[in-house]
Amino acid sequence: MLNQEQQIFEQIKKANNILITFSHVWNGDSVASALALFLFLKKIGKSVEIVAEEPRNNAARPTANKLFSFLPAFSEIKNELENLRKFIISLDVTNAKVSQIKYKLEKNCLNFIISPKEGFFTEDDITSSTGGFKYDLIIVLDAPDLESLGKIYDNDTEFFYKTSIVNIDHHSDNEEFGQINFIELNAVSVSEILFSLFESYSRELIDEDIATCLLAGIIYKTRSFKTPNITPHTLNSTSELISMGARREEIVNMLYRSRTLNVLKLWGRVLARLSGSLDNVLVWSTLSHIDFLKTEAGEEDLDEVIDELIVNIPMAKIIAIIYEKIPENNIAENEISSVNSEPLSETNGMNNQKFNYPTTSLVVYSVKNIDSMELIKEYNPTGDRRLARAEIDKPLTTAEKEIIELIEEKLRKLPL
Repeated sequence: MLNQEQQIFEQIKKANNILITFSHVWNGDSVASALALFLFLKKIGKSVEIVAEEPRNNAARPTANKLFSFLPAFSEIKNELENLRKFIISLDVTNAKVSQIKYKLEKNCLNFIISPKEGFFTEDDITSSTGGFKYDLIIVLDAPDLESLGKIYDNDTEFFYKTSIVNIDHHSDNEEFGQINFIELNAVSVSEILFSLFESYSRELIDEDIATCLLAGIIYKTRSFKTPNITPHTLNSTSELISMGARREEIVNMLYRSRTLNVLKLWGRVLARLSGSLDNVLVWSTLSHIDFLKTEAGEEDLDEVIDELIVNIPMAKIIAIIYEKIPENNIAENEISSVNSEPLSETNGMNNQKFNYPTTSLVVYSVKNIDSMELIKEYNPTGDRRLARAEIDKPLTTAEKEIIELIEEKLRKLPL
């Protein structure tokens, strides 16, 4: 009987066209492992594509491009499924042969004009059908469920139900939605799992680019080996990848030594207002709109700030950033800049007819097995178990008090 590793490669061997996909959150392990698998499958002669939805929070995409674009084949990642299934129109030519075919688009209607050599065609000669799907195997990486794939799944659910899925992950909350579920709970990253799979198939196929992608996933997931879940196997895999030519210095420089001055300034403001409760199981900070203006930073930079909090506060299980978000059509920037750095309120002296008070935005990151979406479900969040985002139509100070009390109440009921 074949073991799971052999079953996976047996499915790959049979497949003609393979789709690799991952969560719309775009964390480094997901991206790096997908690229490593793409390059590996290309080397064994398979037709393969990577498709993943752009992160739903529009501010997150620039961060993904900035952080991961140095990885080999990054430009191969597509954001939507194209030509997934063909629509076929059939014409029975038993009684009449075709002389000429033309088509014309008229008022959103595509007309096919078919001229017979002799005789004529009738409506009974015409049938229509849908062809098979473009891909015959789906490999899903680092995703707890199919819903976390976002629009890639939502827009084509039939495709996912009718196509074989290989599900590879290392999280205990994975719903095992595939026909083959390769879940390695002791691995710190999917990249580490793929390295073992590649080695079992053919170590010689792991070139410098594949090794670099795998090492990037491990380094990202362990915050450059600062997380407490590192195992001897992780360190051994890292050593092996470096010996295979993985470009460690390039990875570290791009992920951790390229912080911009703007991010460092924003990081300072987050630290200045850092608070904690429940023995620092919950850690949070607030940012006003002025903090973003003064530091010339944006929402996309918050991901890097959260990374720093994760590394430097290991006892924290929930990290929250609560910040003001001003509509783009609001007052002019020079008017905003004239206000002090306190959150906007009715006492700021602004012309209420000219200014729409900003909503409060919230980012909640769970570093342990706690569901971030569940913690703030009252605010209709988007995201997944690990990273959830929401907006609250209340001033910053009011929203902060409400949010923290809500999260504290739920955390007290959990076995922390």
